[in-house]
Amino acid sequence: MAQRSTSLELFSRKLKADGTTTKAPDTLLVEEPLSIQLDGTLVSSTMRTPGHDFELAAGFCLTEQVLHGAPVTSIRYCGTGAAVDSDFNVVTVETGGKAPQPTPRLGNTTSSCGICGADAIEELTETLSVLPPHDRWDYAPLLSLANTVRMSQVLFESTGSSHAAGAADRDGRLVIMREDIGRHNAVDKVIGRLLLDDLLPATDMALFVSGRASFEMVQKAWAAGFTALVSVSGPSALAVQTARRAGMTLVGFARNGTGTLYSPFEAI
Repeated sequence: MAQRSTSLELFSRKLKADGTTTKAPDTLLVEEPLSIQLDGTLVSSTMRTPGHDFELAAGFCLTEQVLHGAPVTSIRYCGTGAAVDSDFNVVTVETGGKAPQPTPRLGNTTSSCGICGADAIEELTETLSVLPPHDRWDYAPLLSLANTVRMSQVLFESTGSSHAAGAADRDGRLVIMREDIGRHNAVDKVIGRLLLDDLLPATDMALFVSGRASFEMVQKAWAAGFTALVSVSGPSALAVQTARRAGMTLVGFARNGTGTLYSPFEAI
């Protein structure tokens, strides 16, 4: 498999309030398109940072619920020719035809784009069952995740422009961490890795996200079986409502060992 570049060095000019400027090299995060196919049918095109593309494709297919429980039998670049012909920007997830014929998303997805429309929201949650009974989370390990993940963010350290997502156990130890220009992509890469390693549902794991806790972050965590979601920023009202519906622990504003608990409702 080809090793893709995740950053690129270009020259920029540093500006100061006193009017002075300095020309210097700058490390920038790479952003390229990726088309995701399921059994040869295009299901989405997204902008992502190259790397861990198979995880991203597998995670996307699971969290968008186009697999419908079908096992992933193989993943490969392209579907009709050599991977180099598509610049390694087309990934096909195969189930051997066991997954239903998918309905493609309309249009392309940006690196920051989530789902759109009330119908899509209802469709993504109506088939999900309330999370199974589980032990209540100890808040201390959850509140430590922001610092733990931040110390592992190599791309953010060099570019300052990547999102991160991580899966951690009940002691706050990172099981996996991924970075991407898109926060949804980072989450799908984490979930895809867990799927390919047969570690789902992630009942005894917490999902950490470096951005806000939107509805889709909760939905993706729910689809993967996470019983806790921790975010650096705040949640939306719909995210809180969805987490409470799922029976998921939701902590926002997790910074410097503090945070705000929004779910489950009975713990508020």
